[in-house]
Amino acid sequence: MNEARVQEFVYQVVNDAAASMSGVMTNIGHKLGLYKAMAGAGAITPKQLAQKTNTKERYVQEWLNNQAAGGYVIYHPTTRAYELPDEHAMVLANSESPVFMSPAFDLISSMWLDEDKTIDAFQTGKGIGWHEHHPRLFCSCEAFFRNGYKTYLTNSWIPALSGVEAKLKAGAKVADLGCGHGASTIIMAQAFPNSTFFGFDYHFDSIATARLRAEAAGVADRVHFEVATAKDYPGNNYDLVCFMDCLHDMGDPVGAAKYTKQVLSKDGTILLVEPYAGKKLEDNLNPIGRMYYASSTAICTPNSLSQEVGLGLGNQAGEERLAQVMSEAGFSHCRRATATPFNLILEVRI
Repeated sequence: MNEARVQEFVYQVVNDAAASMSGVMTNIGHKLGLYKAMAGAGAITPKQLAQKTNTKERYVQEWLNNQAAGGYVIYHPTTRAYELPDEHAMVLANSESPVFMSPAFDLISSMWLDEDKTIDAFQTGKGIGWHEHHPRLFCSCEAFFRNGYKTYLTNSWIPALSGVEAKLKAGAKVADLGCGHGASTIIMAQAFPNSTFFGFDYHFDSIATARLRAEAAGVADRVHFEVATAKDYPGNNYDLVCFMDCLHDMGDPVGAAKYTKQVLSKDGTILLVEPYAGKKLEDNLNPIGRMYYASSTAICTPNSLSQEVGLGLGNQAGEERLAQVMSEAGFSHCRRATATPFNLILEVRI
C-alpha cells in the first residue's frame, strides 16, 4: 500500500466534496443576488453586502469565507473586505455573459433530487424520461444553454453552414427539434425576421413555457411551438432542421434523422449541435468530459433508454459516431462546421 498515494487521493476526494458542498453556496449566491451586488463594487464588507442584498450579516460572513476559500472571491486581510474580480463576475454575476455558469448548479441540484430514480435505473435497467425529472432541470437547462446560443448560434454556427445564412436572411422555413423552452428558436427568429420557425418538443410543460417566451420576445407571429416527437412533427420542405443538444437524448436517433430526411427540402440542411467529445475515451478524461459523463449517466442516457429503441448514445458520442447515425439514416454529407470547447457543430445534408 502506497500511503502517500492514499493521502493524495484523500485530498482529491476532500476537494471534490468541498466543491459539491460549495455548489450549494454558489446557487445561494446566485439566487440571492450576492454576486450581482459584488460585481463592480470593489472590496466590500459583509455588513455592506448584507445591506445591499437585504440579507443577514452573520450568514453573509460565513458565505463569503466559503467563497474566499474556494477562490471565487478575494479576501483582503488588512481591511477584512471581500472582492469579486471582474473576470469572475463574468462567470457568476453577468447573466448576459457567454460564460455565465451559475445556472449549472440548479441542474446539478436536480440530479441530487432525482438520485433515487437514477439508482433504480442502475438496478433495473429502465430509463428515466425527461418529463420525470425534477422541474429544476428544465429551467436550469434553458438558462445554462441560452447564453451560449446567443453568443454563437447566429454569429458563428449558422454562418459556418454552406448557404444557410443567406436562405434565412431571404426567408426560410426552420424546424427546431427538442426545443425545450424555445431559447434557440427565439434567438434565430430575432436574428432572421424574414424566416418562419417551428419548435417541437414532446414535453408539454416546456412547450407551454416556450409559447410564453415567444410572446415576451415579440416573435410569436413567426415562431410556432407544438408538442411533437422527432419522428412525427408536422410540416415539410424545411430549409433547416436543428437538433440542438438533443439527438443523443433520443431513443431512436437514426429514426429521427430518417424522418427528418423525408421532411427536409431537397437542398435543406441539418444543424446538429452536440456536446464536445474527442475521438477516444481517453480524449475525454478531463474536467469537461467528467462533467458531461455525469450528466450523461443521470439525464441523457436514461432519457434515451426510456424511449423506443433506446440506443443510449450518451452525450459523449463524438463526431464519428454521430456521422455514423446520419449515414445509417441516409445522409451522405456530414462535416464538422465549427466547434467550441463545449460543443461540436456538424452540418448534415442529403
